Amino acid sequence: MQDAPLERFYSVIPAGGVGSRLWPLSRADAPKFLHDLTGSGQTLLKDTWDRLSPISGEQRIMVVTGRAHRAAVETQLPDLHDRNIVLESEPRDSTAAIGLAAAILERREPGVIIGSFAADHVISGNALFRQAVVEAIAAADDGYIVTIGITPTEPAVGFGYIETGDDLEVSGADHVESVASFVEKPDLETARRYLASGRHLWNAGMFIARADRLLEEIARTKPDLHAGLIELAEAWDDPGTRGPAVDRIWPTLEKIAIDYAVAEPAAAAGRLAVVRGHFQWDDVGDFASLAKLNTAGRSGELAILGENARVLADASSGIVVSRANRVISLIGVHDIVVVDTPDALLVTTSEHAQRVKAVVDALRLGGSSDVL
Repeated sequence: MQDAPLERFYSVIPAGGVGSRLWPLSRADAPKFLHDLTGSGQTLLKDTWDRLSPISGEQRIMVVTGRAHRAAVETQLPDLHDRNIVLESEPRDSTAAIGLAAAILERREPGVIIGSFAADHVISGNALFRQAVVEAIAAADDGYIVTIGITPTEPAVGFGYIETGDDLEVSGADHVESVASFVEKPDLETARRYLASGRHLWNAGMFIARADRLLEEIARTKPDLHAGLIELAEAWDDPGTRGPAVDRIWPTLEKIAIDYAVAEPAAAAGRLAVVRGHFQWDDVGDFASLAKLNTAGRSGELAILGENARVLADASSGIVVSRANRVISLIGVHDIVVVDTPDALLVTTSEHAQRVKAVVDALRLGGSSDVL
């Protein structure tokens, strides 16, 4: 007889990506998840660990990250078990990262249920978060691949959306619905329609499933990728074979997001479910989001981040992030974004914050990798 679903649950934290829309604060050697972006006194990664450990237990959390970030991750998470850190030789996107975690854990513990939660999101309302995860675990045990959609509070254009379908009957979960479709980031008018409909939720990129079901879905849509993940998992727990297997197989794996390889095909086939999350959530996708997080409830104010920031402001609003020792003076500017680091300075506005990624792309094409 199998253990109860919650006892078979394992948290997976993919800690990858640079967060290029937060450049020059977020860099390849210091990505978004290794920063304190909310003034909590600890990094987003540590916040994620603290949110998940009461649900799965500290010994049942796996972190998937790049080899270059191992030391920083282990410093942030001293209770992370050595066998539960999975190191990527290079970024291959979320299907490879989450799929490898699923394959390793299923081989170690057949019947395991995994939940994937990004290392760099901001969440408040941990009791509501736990409630949603527990319901998602119950639905996953029923055979569904499950996502948690966030009840929208505004017509946001920076998030993808999940269109909900019919209610589903799941033992132990009273708020599970089918997923009718995934929708890319909309324009403002469309986002307003989504908000008014009550049928659309923000896509927070959280996925909960039995590991074997997740792997079945990858095998169905991406058989070569699945074969590579299984071969890696078979070699993983043998230190003598792991390194050569990673060096040989990992670079050949297809780079594709789990939304496209798993979630969208599963939704089309009626195998994807969603639980509505009523907690506060933000993926901190750009400096406009960061400014809102740090001026919540204080309309028209200026957010200042940086332990030793030296900022003088008069009739100004927006956000200043200071990692240098310069005095920054702002006079009569609104919705301004200033990010000052020792080797790079960004000045833009909240309206254009999403365009920062284009600067990063231009620097990369121009060979300026020293500031990336």
